[in-house]
Amino acid sequence: MSESCNSRHFSWLMKSCFPNPHDTKSFAHSSQTQPQPQPHILGDQCAATTTTTVSSLPDDLLLECLSRVPSSSLPSVSAVCPRWARLIDSSHFLGLRRCHRLLHHFVFAVSATESGLYAASLRLQSDGLWKVAFFLPDDAVSLGNFHGLLSHARLAAVGPKIFIIGRNAMVRYDTWSGTVVPRSAMIFPRKKFAAAVVSGKIYAAGGGPRTNAVEEYDPDSDTWRVVANAPRRRYGCIGASVDGVFYVIGGLKIGASGSEPSRTAANAEAHVYASSMDLYDVEARGWLRSRAVPGGGCVVAACTAAGHVYVLTSHAVELSFWRFDARRKSIGNSSINAISNNSSSGNSGFGEWCRLKSPPLPAQVRIDSTVRFSCVGVGEKVVLVQVIGCIDDLLRRSGRSSRGLREGLVLVYDSPGGEWSRAADLPEVIRRAACVSVEC
Repeated sequence: MSESCNSRHFSWLMKSCFPNPHDTKSFAHSSQTQPQPQPHILGDQCAATTTTTVSSLPDDLLLECLSRVPSSSLPSVSAVCPRWARLIDSSHFLGLRRCHRLLHHFVFAVSATESGLYAASLRLQSDGLWKVAFFLPDDAVSLGNFHGLLSHARLAAVGPKIFIIGRNAMVRYDTWSGTVVPRSAMIFPRKKFAAAVVSGKIYAAGGGPRTNAVEEYDPDSDTWRVVANAPRRRYGCIGASVDGVFYVIGGLKIGASGSEPSRTAANAEAHVYASSMDLYDVEARGWLRSRAVPGGGCVVAACTAAGHVYVLTSHAVELSFWRFDARRKSIGNSSINAISNNSSSGNSGFGEWCRLKSPPLPAQVRIDSTVRFSCVGVGEKVVLVQVIGCIDDLLRRSGRSSRGLREGLVLVYDSPGGEWSRAADLPEVIRRAACVSVEC
């Protein structure tokens, strides 16, 4: 159902409950078609039957009406009254929007400046242009907190809400109402850690120099708790989740071992951390066997899309792109057998790796710490966003000519087609961004 149709339905509802007193035609028509009140009906009863408003509707009927409102009107609707705001914030509202096919997948890029917080959104199936929203800090969320959050923050989306998780603070950005509110910080301070959402809860691991604890956040109660201890203490790792498994991918080793290892052993151990991932089964509360990325290399970016984990790795002057089959529950044995019989997929079920076409970046370019990518899964597509640095600068430093690959490059990989394409670059106001996929 189109948004214009939804708008007409909602306008009809509002006009029915709040008739225009200056519309003489409507009153004349209603007086001719509706029976007149009988003399035995009391005056107050008659008045009650003619003053029905939206506020008098029960929650289930009001939810059905509000769920059809166009997305562009949701910020205004949530500001009408606390009751409407509460209904829009409920899981029932999200479910109704999904049933009405009014939910869409967006890529959100969030960054902070000296003025406030910027949030840019991109819907790949629409016009392909970024839309930017700006938020000023309020008394609860100071501008200093914004800068501290975004320096090494991780984003996690639960429904239409984006949780911006910093080292010592966290805020929640509601993409529907456009509000930013503070939330509880993690138990342990973390920096460059892994974060992902599993069954509506946020999990965080790594990034802590004095702990290997895995924390779980419940958005309903706004509380963190420790649920496990990670087998490896990683720094600079990336989080992802598929089918109830929390993946802690890549990074460096932090914390010294009992005996000082040799340089060769230390390098080998660092390589294991940088090119491997730990798997935590949330339901079973246990760790699965760790997996290594084929071919080695340092993990540069990673995400999940359509039941797979996609990993971009760097081998000195070469980038490689891999897909890990992470489907344990989403497909049956027959589907797995069908996939294994398809030689073009190169995949035969959970735990299998497949090398994919590398992103169209210049060859023989060493990706150093001045360039950083963020990877986001959107449906069956993978969006690779260059959030820091400029490829052209790397080319110039190596004595080569630039190719128009400035900061904010956005590339899209279509998994069914196996091809890369270039999307609209990040807006210039979005710098050093953190990215996440949101269904809203």
